[in-house]
Amino acid sequence: MTLDLAAPQLRAAADTQPWLDPARYWESLDRATREYSAPVIALSAEALSFNAHDMLRRAAGLPIRVASKSVRVRGVLDAVLALPGYSGVLGYSLAEAIWLSETIDDIVVAYPTADRAAIAALAADPRAAERVTLMVDNPEQLDLIDSVIAPDERPSIRLCLDFDASWRSKALGHIGVFRSPIHTTAGLRSFAQHILGRKGFTIAGVMSYEAQIAGVGDDPVGKPAAGVVMRAMQRASHAELVDRRAEALASLREIVELEFVNGGGTGSIERTVAEGGMTEVAAGSGLFGPHLFDNYRGFSPAPAVGFALDVVRRPNADTATLLGGGWIASGPAGADRLPQLVWPEGLRYAPREAAGEVQSPVVGAAARDMRVGDRVWLRHTKSGEPMEHGNVVVPVNDGVAGDPLLTYRGEGKCFL
Repeated sequence: MTLDLAAPQLRAAADTQPWLDPARYWESLDRATREYSAPVIALSAEALSFNAHDMLRRAAGLPIRVASKSVRVRGVLDAVLALPGYSGVLGYSLAEAIWLSETIDDIVVAYPTADRAAIAALAADPRAAERVTLMVDNPEQLDLIDSVIAPDERPSIRLCLDFDASWRSKALGHIGVFRSPIHTTAGLRSFAQHILGRKGFTIAGVMSYEAQIAGVGDDPVGKPAAGVVMRAMQRASHAELVDRRAEALASLREIVELEFVNGGGTGSIERTVAEGGMTEVAAGSGLFGPHLFDNYRGFSPAPAVGFALDVVRRPNADTATLLGGGWIASGPAGADRLPQLVWPEGLRYAPREAAGEVQSPVVGAAARDMRVGDRVWLRHTKSGEPMEHGNVVVPVNDGVAGDPLLTYRGEGKCFL
């Protein structure tokens, strides 16, 4: 099945927002995918279309680069990139980027690489070398590339400089993710000058990811006090970042012409595009709408992806046991990293087992009426990670299942 997210019938269906009636929505996905053995991953075409167009609205005309780690299905990447307003991919490994470059002409690898085999493959493939841009923040990364293949023996390697967007608060310490060591204007300019003085490299752009704003909900469900604190932190962090990032980019542009400046993520689109110095914003998780993104005030993505597990045993009258389920999301361990039980309503994990590798007992009013062979639907905390547990995703449009779409895993790929 080829997804056409711009099709009028999908936009019209999305306007009705069927996911606002959870029981009907999940039951519809269940009926459409019953012929598939569990675990089955379903993708609502209506919800995906709604999310894709809503992010375009939020980006207000700035191009969106699609974060592939939050998708991991080439059919979905192709469908989203076919929409005006989406341009290029933000990949997560060099091997993945080389593979994607067979059909996609602009991939920025979001993380540095030490994969010598992939570096050699990039240098040996002129088309991939034109289409793939590597992330760097340290001269040692350049040294490693040179150690694999000398500058005179390869095409020029395209580079993206990673500028740290974390907040170094005097009161709170480091707020954000530990990415680049380049935090200042002087540091960014100095590193760029170092690269310009070496053979075999071309500076193509800059990335600066404010994870503490883009990837952390500002309205955590059931925690209003935490939301107040989070919003205050994000306002202060963004105020600091706007000036620092603008100064650094202005200085860098004095010595090198940049093809792109990338920032932000699904949770910070509006803030990032308002800065003025960005040429594009990155986003990916908002396409599938995992339950991590239920914790934001400014936007409400539809739950476009869910997965179903079979009930395989009834250990007692109050418990139904699912086969599998331990699809724990990355990040700090905690209950918020567990898949969310969404249908039938009225289920919760057995507290001493939770979501297990091969079985997940569930309890609650709905569990008492479940029979062997019934199915339970769940939402993952993050976006692309469920695709590492299945070979296919079943697209569902208006209650009808389409031809399955292969995940990266289904195409025989495992990059991380």
